Formats: sequence, structure tokens, C-alpha cells
Amino acid sequence: MLTNFDTKPFPECVFFQEGPGLRNWQWTQHGMKVINVTNILGDGSINISNTDKYISEVEFETKYSHFLVDEGDIVVASSGNTYGKIGRIKSEHLPLMMNTSVIRFRSLNTEALDNNYLYCYLRSPLFKHQIEQFVTGGAQPNFGPTHVKKMFIDIPPISIQRRIGKIVGAYDDLIENNLKRIALLEKSARLLYEEWFVRLRFPGYEHTNIVDGVPEGWEKKKLGDTIILNYGKALKESDRVAGDFPVYGSSGVVGTNEKALVEGPAIIVGRKGNVGSVYWSDKNCWPIDTVYYISCEETNLHLYFALQYLPFINSDAAVPGLNRNHAYNLDVVLPSKTISEAFDELVKPMHNQILKLQYQNYRLKQARAILLPKLINGEITV
Repeated sequence: MLTNFDTKPFPECVFFQEGPGLRNWQWTQHGMKVINVTNILGDGSINISNTDKYISEVEFETKYSHFLVDEGDIVVASSGNTYGKIGRIKSEHLPLMMNTSVIRFRSLNTEALDNNYLYCYLRSPLFKHQIEQFVTGGAQPNFGPTHVKKMFIDIPPISIQRRIGKIVGAYDDLIENNLKRIALLEKSARLLYEEWFVRLRFPGYEHTNIVDGVPEGWEKKKLGDTIILNYGKALKESDRVAGDFPVYGSSGVVGTNEKALVEGPAIIVGRKGNVGSVYWSDKNCWPIDTVYYISCEETNLHLYFALQYLPFINSDAAVPGLNRNHAYNLDVVLPSKTISEAFDELVKPMHNQILKLQYQNYRLKQARAILLPKLINGEITV
């Protein structure tokens, strides 16, 4: 399939570098922000908005300035369960340096190897297959620069590289635009929730008495007295059969399955790993054993937002976990039925639009996943 493609070792055409082994004692509350494997979400996405990893400016300048990443750099997680996940550095991420287990890539000569094509190649099965050949360590799988030195990249003529980058980039742009629209809708819904239920400036608040910190007609209860946090059920990736039903873990959708475990809509709450994360599934779904789920009978939009404001805490230092009894003991304020229904009526159109955009992105990613390897291996000519 690789008609007119050259195959070259990575060191001949690609710059790559792994971050230093920073230690916990080096972290500070301010200074140079550091990207770790947990910040690389995969599929090109990076989230450093909530990172607490910094080193002092003095230590950065004297020891680590050569680990500063640049706009357009492609970063790959190289260890743990996230190995192989890929992200791309944008201007809004900077300034930023990388930690160990993060490898950055960029073209040595963009006239010979287009950076957008390199980005496509690193997301393709051809690169992932090479990673799998070199991954070492059962409990903590990892690969590093010594392995990358032995890898190869298929390089078509530069004109074809640029066309491949442009085609795949069009999908990336559509997905990114949808994500921006989703973020704006989510922000609008959160602001409305905060106005009504945090600041207590709900319709009619001027004429409502506050009794023991709660508006008259509202109730303060323990979470355990209002809902049941049901345990998800294990479903190994190898046991899943791709289908119409999303599979949820504590980081969100982690795949699909031909069968569902629970009826939608359902609310999913992270139990292990990403403790206290909250997701909404409009469809029937399968929550796995790293999450709790709330049944459709108890699910509503007010609860979905309220859970995002509860102070869920990690109860296990070794493996992050959310203890159900601790969660049940948290206080939750329940508005009157009238206010709850009014909130749902205002938020539902926004929420429905979010779900539509999420589904569009799901389909776009599916199409891109099918197209990308065919472009890279020359099965589709451009």
C-alpha cells in the first residue's frame, strides 16, 4: 500500500525528548507549570487547567529550561495505563515544561517532514503497533527514547503529507469547534445553577424567608437519604463488543458495548481514579466497576449539577477512591418542586444541545479513526 513512501528511522527526521525525573519535594505552589501523563487526555486533547505541578522559576532556569515545550509540539504519554495517549501543545498551554514519562516530538525539517503529518502518523495504528512491540514492564508498562530510536516512520512526498494533514485537520477543527460550543453551553448552565442554588438568587427569592440557611420550602438532607449510589459492574475491554451503548469509567466514556447495564438517563460518579467526576448519560449505558451510577428514576438535571459542587474526597492514599458512606454523609440542599422544575425547563435546551454536539463529535471521531490509517498507509490516495 505504501506506494512512493520512504521509511526512515525516527532519529533521522524527528526530534524527540523525554522530560526529567522531577520529584515530589521539588513541587511548589507557583512557578513553571509542568505537564504530566495525567494531563494528556488522548485524541489530541490536553488539560492542564487543574494541575498542581509547578517548580520554582529559579530551579527551572538553572536546571530544566531545555525541557520547555513549544507551541505545536506533540506530547506522548510513555508509561502507566495512559501510555500511547497523545496531545498537542497550544499557545494557551504555555509556558509549560514536561515531566518524566512525557515524550515530545516535532519535525527536524518541516520541508521534508510536515509537522501536521507527523501528528497524524503518531496517532495512527502504525505508530501504536511499534509502541506495543517495545512496551516493557507488566505492572507499569512503559517505553522511552531508547525505544523510539529503533522505530520507523513512513514518509510520502511532502505534497501528500500536507494534504493528509489538511484532511485530518478538518476533522480535528470540527471537533474542536464543537468542544468550544459545548464549553460555552456548560458554562451558561453552571452560571445559572450558581445564581439560583449557590447565591440563592432564584425566582422569587426577594419574597422568600431563609430559615437555618435554607429558603423556606426547601430541604437540607444527607445525600444518602435522597439517592442510591449503585456500584458499576466490571467489563474488561477484551470482553466488550462494540455497539450502541457507551461504557463509562471514572474518566468518562471509555468505549462501547453491544449490551447496556442500566437504563438512561443515568448519572455516573467516579469511584476509583478520577474521584467525584460526574457524567450524564442520556442513553442506556454500562458503568464499570470504577464508578457509581444513579438510576434513571432518581436522575434529574438539578441533581446532576448539585453533585458537581459536593466536596467529594479521596479516602485512599494509595489508590484514589470515593467511600460511599462518606459521600452519603454529605449535605445536599433540595429546592422546592416549583424551583426544581423551573430550573430543568431553562437548562434542558442547553443540555440537549450539548448532547447533540457530543454525538456529532463521537461520529466525527469514528470517521476520522477509519480514515486516518487508510491515509497513512496509502490505501486512500490524496
